[in-house]
Amino acid sequence: MIREIEGDILLSRAQVIAHGIAPHDHFDTGLALALRERWPSMVRDYRHAIHSRPLEPGEIWAWSGVDADGSARGIVNLLTQGMLHGGATGKPGKATLENVGRALKALARLVREEQIRSVALPRLATGVGGLAWSDVKPLVQQYLGDLDVPVLVYEVYRPGVQADEQLG
Repeated sequence: MIREIEGDILLSRAQVIAHGIAPHDHFDTGLALALRERWPSMVRDYRHAIHSRPLEPGEIWAWSGVDADGSARGIVNLLTQGMLHGGATGKPGKATLENVGRALKALARLVREEQIRSVALPRLATGVGGLAWSDVKPLVQQYLGDLDVPVLVYEVYRPGVQADEQLG
């Protein structure tokens, strides 16, 4: 069940926050930057992981850590963008609908396999990714709409505002 809400996704009580990145992302803009500032170990772990096994656009990389209140925090990095240039010095390119669809399909599989209870995500791939929400939203509905868990789409970002997520 997909619900569109307003608020600060960093304050979400969803079990997992999902967001879009590029394979060698520097986590220096948008939501990725905010996540890096709040959970710097996620970025360190991601960089170690891609040295062991490089990731391709359309894949996902899931991370679990501890939130400030001691609770578990899951973040799923959806590789919705490619790179403009190869290697770690490259800049993230724009997202593609193909990569978004593949990453959302992988996220849905992860939710089912790991029995994740709730997911929060922004208007995926519409900021740095450069896609139109009118093109991305049908993919979110297609791949996540039939999940038996709340999928919270943060339609409007309101810094510091706890959204009415209506989670159990």
